[in-house]
Amino acid sequence: MENKQEELLDLVIIGAAAAGSAAAIYASRRNLKFVIVAKDVGGEVALSGEVGNWPGIIETTGYQLAQDFRKHVESYGTKIEEGFTVTAIKQEKNYHLVTAKNFLEEEKIYKTKTVIIASGIHPRNLHIPGEDELRGRGVTYCTVCDGPLFKEKTTTTIGAGNAAIESALMMAGIAKKVYLITKFPNTKETLGGFPKAETILVDKVKKLENVEIIYNANTTEILGKDKLDGLKYVDNDSKEEKEIETDGIMVHIGMIPNSDFVTCGTKNPSGEIEVDIKCQTSCKGVFAAGDVTNIPYKQIVISAGQGVTAALSAIEYINKWEDQ
Repeated sequence: MENKQEELLDLVIIGAAAAGSAAAIYASRRNLKFVIVAKDVGGEVALSGEVGNWPGIIETTGYQLAQDFRKHVESYGTKIEEGFTVTAIKQEKNYHLVTAKNFLEEEKIYKTKTVIIASGIHPRNLHIPGEDELRGRGVTYCTVCDGPLFKEKTTTTIGAGNAAIESALMMAGIAKKVYLITKFPNTKETLGGFPKAETILVDKVKKLENVEIIYNANTTEILGKDKLDGLKYVDNDSKEEKEIETDGIMVHIGMIPNSDFVTCGTKNPSGEIEVDIKCQTSCKGVFAAGDVTNIPYKQIVISAGQGVTAALSAIEYINKWEDQ
């Protein structure tokens, strides 16, 4: 079923996490005619555990912060089209058609002068038994968010890039014992087991006494019922399956931008939408903000700031907009 919006909107915001919510607040305060289209409110933020780096709030949770986003946005009377996933953005003349569907395959099409893409990212999963069941109960994809919960405990970081190394370095200062699992062998060809990481970081983590690196290993199962107990991995040399006990698992094997629907705008090889300093994409009238873009750091406060930038840039564009 198609529901085409004939009314021309000023703006459609795609996503309702930090970037999308911040953009919506500024759009509301400028009295724009707009709508937020989002699968859910909060995105990956809502799935985080303890959050202690949001300015002005010493300690909260990702879930509570997501609820605060909703309350703030809705306090302006702003409508959130929740449960809809954007499937396409099509440029026609001087406006855009944004198509979205819900899980019932009901379709809505919005006609708008500008678009802000703030659809975020999702972590690359291991796709092994126990992973989904224990997510949020010992398994995390954000060490910065959840690492402090494992003070004086044993943790395991899985990955071979900078994010994994930085996770292990952070946990070395928090946890009693840290395992770091890389699928690469400790050879010169693999730059010491971490071919995608900076040498200075690799050298630093290898000097830490409470970090044990497990090389050339593939994690095969995460263990536990109501909480995490440990994991199993296979040694790629001996083909032997081994098991370790751990209180926390930090998965850092990459993030995937939610940008499959984006065809109007340039993306880098990782799928991130490329933006300039004003959050403008290469597609006229389309802006992007937050983790879905090629910003170097994926943090809630940075995403919020980008959302504001995108909103102000969109407002500037709208002020100069002319019908064709």
